[in-house]
Amino acid sequence: MKNFLELCEARFAARKFTDEPVSDDDIEFLKTAVRLAPSAANCQPWRFLIVRSDEGRAKLRQCYSRAWFKTAPMYLVAFKSIAECWVRHDDGKLYADFDLGIAVEHFCLAAAERGLGSCCVAHYDTRKLRDLFPEDGLEAVAIVPFGHVAADCERTPKVRKSMADIFREV
Repeated sequence: MKNFLELCEARFAARKFTDEPVSDDDIEFLKTAVRLAPSAANCQPWRFLIVRSDEGRAKLRQCYSRAWFKTAPMYLVAFKSIAECWVRHDDGKLYADFDLGIAVEHFCLAAAERGLGSCCVAHYDTRKLRDLFPEDGLEAVAIVPFGHVAADCERTPKVRKSMADIFREV
């Protein structure tokens, strides 16, 4: 098992997958990791759709037409519930997007721990997704294709700002 920093290094935006199925054991592990994610005031303002059927994948692929996206054997669609999210009292700030980001990253790190790849996709046809996968009272925030990474999947080096550029102390 990798330590946390090794997982952070291993996790990357995988954009090419094999057709090898993800095991039920791995799927349960990923679901558990998401379920354990923290949220503001423990509201858990999320719902997730796992898309693995041929019909579901064909529908979802209409929402984002990139060739690499179609190589994924499975997808996670992350939805937020405004009605269930915590709202900061001082300024009315809604925390659903923040909370969902944490849960999705739990999913991606758990996938990396299991040797699976993932990629967060936010640039998709939101209207089409809403029409094809209607979820009452919910709004889709991200699609996460995931699966076994193809051997020839490009892994670009992580380029990060320096510590001095992103942190300061007082």
